[in-house]
Amino acid sequence: MNDQFQIPASLKRTSTALMLIGLLTLICGGVFLLKGDEFDKTRFWIVLLQTSVFFLMISLVSIFIQAASTLAQGSWIVAYRRVAEAIGANVWVFGTIAAVILFAIVFGFDINGHNKIYEWVTPHGDKILEGKSIFLNSKMFVGFTVVTIALWAFFGHKFRALSLAQENAPKNSPRIHWQTVRWAGVFLVVYALTQMSTTPWMWLMSVQPHWFSTMFSWYTFASAFVSGMSLILLWVVYLKNQGNLIFVTKEHMHDLGKFMFAFSIFWTYTWFDQYMLIWYGNIPEETVFFTLRQHGPYAIFFYSNIVINFVMPILILMTRPSKRNYFTATFMAMVLIFGHWLDFYQMVVPGPMGDHWSLGWYELGVLALFSGIMMICVSHSLAKYSLIPKNNVYLKESIVHLS
Repeated sequence: MNDQFQIPASLKRTSTALMLIGLLTLICGGVFLLKGDEFDKTRFWIVLLQTSVFFLMISLVSIFIQAASTLAQGSWIVAYRRVAEAIGANVWVFGTIAAVILFAIVFGFDINGHNKIYEWVTPHGDKILEGKSIFLNSKMFVGFTVVTIALWAFFGHKFRALSLAQENAPKNSPRIHWQTVRWAGVFLVVYALTQMSTTPWMWLMSVQPHWFSTMFSWYTFASAFVSGMSLILLWVVYLKNQGNLIFVTKEHMHDLGKFMFAFSIFWTYTWFDQYMLIWYGNIPEETVFFTLRQHGPYAIFFYSNIVINFVMPILILMTRPSKRNYFTATFMAMVLIFGHWLDFYQMVVPGPMGDHWSLGWYELGVLALFSGIMMICVSHSLAKYSLIPKNNVYLKESIVHLS
């Protein structure tokens, strides 16, 4: 029993073209933006920050769903678990890229003695920022970033290694499975202490350091989770179209569609919860976040965010047939990934850029670059091993799975 993926030439051409477009964009950005005014220079770095963190967090979702389904004894994911493993195994790639960009901004981005993106690096007598310096300082930033990315990369490799080890284990032996359960429990603790709390504060919320929200990490998680599940669905559909994943049926597709739909609603809940509490409190240091986005030049993104990430999923994915239709599910997966990339854009960019906003060739070129990297890295990981997790204790249950 074998299901080996061969990377099609068309996929190689597409991923290569996207990366070339992205590299050309970076070169042009370096030539035109880094030689411009402070807002052009800020645009160059803030877009790299936004997109690199977004791709890191959506790839991390694949590790999270492996751990969560393992602890829940979920068999539904086993038929395409190798997709989640391949994405999660490349967390180190996006983590390394994100770390380089983050450190370049903290230590190398200086305009006349002022860090335009991370203001806490150069507080210049700002009492509020100096009061937060115990947590918001370059040493703490580096330490949290290095440890967090190293742990995420370790677990991405560990879960894949355990899955491959299960293939060579004695038939029906649960030893490797229970090892996976233990590691899954450890990962979820790490995930709770990083993605669900400190990491979004440091990397994203501190871009606008005078503002704060206790809902921010949950909001970031919800946005990343919807995108991460959409990414898994895109790969599952693509592999099915290539004749792979022979055990995956519309029942499994239905599960992915349900996650996309359900967590779109959960994202909307966290969005509204954060917005409503800040609106109701009407405290200046909190409302400044939404004033800039709702009433300023970013209003189009503010309202598009709701339409793309809530209205469209609830109208299109609510019915059972739509979740089981390959075209509809694929279309919505692409829409949601782009929609939540826009969500990260309006989370991060308005603070440093103010009214000098732009969403054009540079932003889309950087998105193309990271999309190409994702395609080529995941496809090579998928091609290394069989797509059937042979000897998995839940494989039979997954094959006969009914939604």
